[in-house]
Amino acid sequence: MITSNTIQQITNRIDIIDVVGEFVKLKKRGTNFIGNCPFHNEKSPSFTVSPAKEIYKCFGCGKSGNTITFLMEHEKYSYVESLRWLAARYNIEIEETETSPAQKLAQQVADSLYAINNFAMDFFAKQYWETEAGESIAQSYMQHRGFLKPIVEKFKIGYNPSDKDSLAKALIQNQFNPELFAKTGLVVERNGEWQDNYRDRIIFPIHNTTGKIIGFGARQIAKNDKSPKYINSPENDIYVKSKILYGSYFARTSIDKLNECLLVEGYTDVVSLHQAGIENVVASGGTSLTIDQLRLIKKYTQNLTIIYDGDAAGVKAALRGLDMALEEGLNVQLVLIPDKEDPDSYVNKVGPDAFREFVQSAKKDFVLFQLEVQLKEVGGDLNKKNALVNQIAETLSKINKPEDFTKLQEYVRKCSSLLRIDETGLTQLVNKFKRDKIVKEEKKMSYDEAAILMPSFPQGQEQQQDTDLFTDKDLAHEKNLVKLIIEYGNELTKENKLVAQWIFDEIESFPLENEDMVYLIEAYKKWFYAGKLPNGKTLQYHEDEKVQKWVVSLFEPDHELSTRWNEKLGKPEREDVKDIINEIEIGLMYFKLRKVKKMISQNQMDLETAPEKEQIQLLQIHKHLKEVERELTQGIGTVIMK
Repeated sequence: MITSNTIQQITNRIDIIDVVGEFVKLKKRGTNFIGNCPFHNEKSPSFTVSPAKEIYKCFGCGKSGNTITFLMEHEKYSYVESLRWLAARYNIEIEETETSPAQKLAQQVADSLYAINNFAMDFFAKQYWETEAGESIAQSYMQHRGFLKPIVEKFKIGYNPSDKDSLAKALIQNQFNPELFAKTGLVVERNGEWQDNYRDRIIFPIHNTTGKIIGFGARQIAKNDKSPKYINSPENDIYVKSKILYGSYFARTSIDKLNECLLVEGYTDVVSLHQAGIENVVASGGTSLTIDQLRLIKKYTQNLTIIYDGDAAGVKAALRGLDMALEEGLNVQLVLIPDKEDPDSYVNKVGPDAFREFVQSAKKDFVLFQLEVQLKEVGGDLNKKNALVNQIAETLSKINKPEDFTKLQEYVRKCSSLLRIDETGLTQLVNKFKRDKIVKEEKKMSYDEAAILMPSFPQGQEQQQDTDLFTDKDLAHEKNLVKLIIEYGNELTKENKLVAQWIFDEIESFPLENEDMVYLIEAYKKWFYAGKLPNGKTLQYHEDEKVQKWVVSLFEPDHELSTRWNEKLGKPEREDVKDIINEIEIGLMYFKLRKVKKMISQNQMDLETAPEKEQIQLLQIHKHLKEVERELTQGIGTVIMK
């Protein structure tokens, strides 16, 4: 784990203009810099970078963040990968925290596997380009398949010769650890000797999302070979098949830009389409889609188009795992290649432009296509049809965004027509699944989200419910208070008390309600009580992505609320610590006043329904709350809340 000292060195050296400028052409405008947003297509620049605040914001698509989140969003790096990228850029030596012997061993094994794979990749490339066998066998085969030199070099494709131990000998001569050979799958031990496992095969290196070689796919060349057509690396410490999509390293930028991921089955499908200029494509390797693979796609886009063979096996393969895709919120479409072709052969047959046109015209909606396939299997069996109706209704119930209402209605209309059932009945069944889902998930959701999905209440209960809701105004006050803590928490009051501790003491009886603000304050407190004295800059580079996101959002112009209190009261802009304390006092009073007013409203409703013996106590509470309200109002200087 990277030490906090190293992270501090990195964040101190970060120059957001330097880093973002690596990927976006920026022009200075006033105190900020502007450019065309790298996250969506635009003709006039709306992407703004603030060197003072060290944040960026696109006023077109709404993307915002800091230097690290920019790398995570644009390059799809993890938090740690972003830190390592920045450390390399600024020549900062990375220190790791003290790890257990087991952790150290695991890291050493991983580093050794990367080193072996990298050496093997170079070895295979040399065999492909610089040997007679490579030229006569491997190059000849690839040229016959239509693969040109630039694309072979781009994907680092190589060749393992037919000699039984050429790679094994090279690895041993270069003093790699034989104990790790079996883990890589590159060589195997037979009769006490290390022998090559991928003899006389074309080798496709498999990259992770940062470009490191984690494994290989080896394709047979000889047609009469009875061995498997492909041999893949076994799973090991760095290669987990279910978490990898072949070609993702080369496709990530194009997928992000085009907002669509094309999914094919094989390595050669990916390479052929890239050669044709269609670069937003990855391969599943012929296995069923997994949750991790779908989430990898979702990092880049919500739109997934699956391109598989049009035969029965291809249709089955296309449908595997797609229920999970809908669960993940992906928009899934299918394209089935005709005439017993695959994407590799078809793009070579019709050419890039015709292939693109075909994909656009042949897209089938996943839900409707799946229904059509299943209807053929159901036939006239009423029990099977009933089960299918329930299955489709459950699938449609997952479409629950307000903006997708028309889309859902269209699905209901088309599905009820195909099923030959009443449209109203299908709608009611879909709503039943939605209600069941809300009941199950309500506890997992934030209060705001649950309130939005809650059904309307019977007449006479609306007022009761409204007083309990956490509104946008409540959230605005909580955001302002949290922003004040982060911005001024390390300042001292006149009693030489840290502002953060002062605010914590003041709101002890008035807890925050929004779960995101609570989460952020807890992260702040963890650092604060550990003596780290967090601030806006250090927190926006917190290791927790959720903390980063909220800190950046609080300091965007839309959420700079603190100065509004002074504007409302006609007070001057703050110039010193006294003004800071005054600003915080006002923010605290507004926050408390809103809480107290909600307590008063609730207490009044309790009075209306309470037994007579409890009313005296409630009246006393009411009197106390009104006194607190009056004190807070006088402190602010004006009544501003209705």
